[in-house]
Amino acid sequence: MLVKEKLSNWLLKEKENALAFLQKTVQEASTTGNESGVQKIVAQKLEEIGLEVDLWYPDGEELAGHPNFCASRTDFSQSPNVVGIWRGSGKGRSLVLNGHVDVVPEGDLKQWDDHPFSGKIIDGKLYGRGSTDMKGGNLSLLLAIQALKATGTTLKGDLFFHSVIEEESGGAGTLAAILRGYKADAAIIPEPTNMKIFPAQQGSMWFKLTIKGKAAHGGTRYEGVSAIEKAAVVLEAIKELESKRNNRITDPLYKDIPIPVPINIGKMGGGNWPSSVPDLVYLEGRIGVAPHETLEEVKKELEQYVMRIQDPWLNEHPVSVEWFGAQWLPGSIDPEHPLMNILIRNYEHVRREKPVIEASPWGTDGGLLSQVGDTPSIVFGPGVTAVAHYPNEYIEIEKILEAAEIIALTIYDWCGGSSE
Repeated sequence: MLVKEKLSNWLLKEKENALAFLQKTVQEASTTGNESGVQKIVAQKLEEIGLEVDLWYPDGEELAGHPNFCASRTDFSQSPNVVGIWRGSGKGRSLVLNGHVDVVPEGDLKQWDDHPFSGKIIDGKLYGRGSTDMKGGNLSLLLAIQALKATGTTLKGDLFFHSVIEEESGGAGTLAAILRGYKADAAIIPEPTNMKIFPAQQGSMWFKLTIKGKAAHGGTRYEGVSAIEKAAVVLEAIKELESKRNNRITDPLYKDIPIPVPINIGKMGGGNWPSSVPDLVYLEGRIGVAPHETLEEVKKELEQYVMRIQDPWLNEHPVSVEWFGAQWLPGSIDPEHPLMNILIRNYEHVRREKPVIEASPWGTDGGLLSQVGDTPSIVFGPGVTAVAHYPNEYIEIEKILEAAEIIALTIYDWCGGSSE
């Protein structure tokens, strides 16, 4: 109990300094290709805390040869990864704390009340792109480590803090950290779960469907075949497939999620003249992948389903399926895993209530850690998904501190901590 009181008291005293650090990182507009500034801030902070620091620029060409590489680029010469290392004394369990610094673009500036990278604090919330996804969560990790160091804690197991790039495009930063050897017995990823605990994370992939028609003059459209009308047939089939796939999921972790693994059509185009029958339409979308599935299984199911659409024209002119862009591996940890039990116990101690435990509705780098790095991962952190990627993104300051205390206690218990 003394350790818990010391950690809690230290976090309260450090609050103002922590907020200043979060403002500084949010004010760094670390969109894809612009991560260097924030990573140098993180590296300096890790050195101040007393961790060994490894800052390197991933070799994009080398990464591109890995079957799970996915990124919008291969040039990372301006985008370093950073790992902080706290070596344990030995004979203890190791832990990865993983967070990404890349943020999505700010979007329409007119929809923001203030500058997207202001870091302004209003009514207990800090605003700015990346505040909830996921620099606030990263701060919880750093505070947890700093609190343990400041209160004289030593660990038996090794602790690795990943500050990675490229999560929003598929996880190349985490893949690079894994291939560099930064793996452990388990991991915590503080994505914005609204303080829920996610032992399972869906994966996802992007796809493109191309539907062919037959061109004709709009005045005699009956001589052509509208690719737009055939696209409507395909869309209906996609809805049927989504329903079929989700009806198979019986895992109780998904019971409160309306559509556990959605298929979303997010972009479409086609036609080139109002008075012409369109002969080509494309649909681009995202398909969710359940933790028990592989990417290849899901690819095959979608491809076969669109090939079996009962339509004379589409039977003769099959829909083509292309897989492109981002992908995230699914991941899961046994709900009875020792790290789950430790995290739940510390959550209940700090928040005086039982946590909500369910599956993640989106992908994370946990799939890479689990499947490629053999590091089973839990997703848990402050922040609300509902404001991630949206204008006026914010994070509640008190939730950052609560998450930091829970994670600090979990590190202590998992890695075999002792205190002076």
